[in-house]
Amino acid sequence: MLPVADPVLVIACGALAREIQALKRVNQWDHLHLQCLEASLHNRPEQITERLRKKIQAQRAHYQRIFIGYADCGTGGALDRMLLEESPEGEIQRLPGAHCYEFYAGHSEFAELHEAELGTFYLTDFLARHFQYLVIETLQLDQHPELLEIYFAGYRKLVYLSQTQDKTLLGLAKQAAQRLELEFQQVHVGYGLLQTKLNQQLEGSRESQMHVRILA
Repeated sequence: MLPVADPVLVIACGALAREIQALKRVNQWDHLHLQCLEASLHNRPEQITERLRKKIQAQRAHYQRIFIGYADCGTGGALDRMLLEESPEGEIQRLPGAHCYEFYAGHSEFAELHEAELGTFYLTDFLARHFQYLVIETLQLDQHPELLEIYFAGYRKLVYLSQTQDKTLLGLAKQAAQRLELEFQQVHVGYGLLQTKLNQQLEGSRESQMHVRILA
C-alpha cells in the first residue's frame, strides 16, 4: 500500500483553477489542496507578488509543502525574489517560464512558435472562454472599435494553445481570431508542464512521507 502523503498546498492563479481541478480529479491527487487568487490580477501584475507573500505567510504553519501555480506572469523577477526571501533553501517553487503560454506549450515549443511569428496573440482554454470580457470589454473594443488597429497593429496571428479538445472552445477561439482580424492556428498542447510540475510536487510529498516512516 502506498503511504498517505502529506497535503501539498497549491496557491495558483484563478485562470488555472479549472485545469488544476481537472488534473486533480483525473489523477486522484487527493492530497492536493488548492487556493486561488483572482485571475484579474493579471491586469495588475505589480500586485501578484505581495498577494502571494501574504498567502504563503498565512498558510505555511498549516502545510509543509507549498507550490506556487504562477509563472513570472509579468512580475519582472519580483516573484522569484520574494520566493527566495520566503524560502531561502528553495523549498517553495513556482511554475517554470515567463507565462502560462510557455509552461503549457513547453519551453522549446513556445520558442519555436514565437520565432515563427513575433506578432502572435495567444489564447488558452481560459482565455478563449473569457475572451469577450478579458479582451473586448477590458480594452473597451466594444465601445471603441477604432482602438482595434491601435492595440493590435503589430499582430498577425492568433494561436490557440488548447488544453482540451473542446469544440465549443475551438469555435470561440476562431471567433476571437476573426474579431481581431488575425490568422488563426490551433496548437493542442494539453496541460504541459503544469501537469508535470504538479506531479513532481505531489510525488515528492509521498516520497518524503515514505522516508519519514522508514526512519521511524
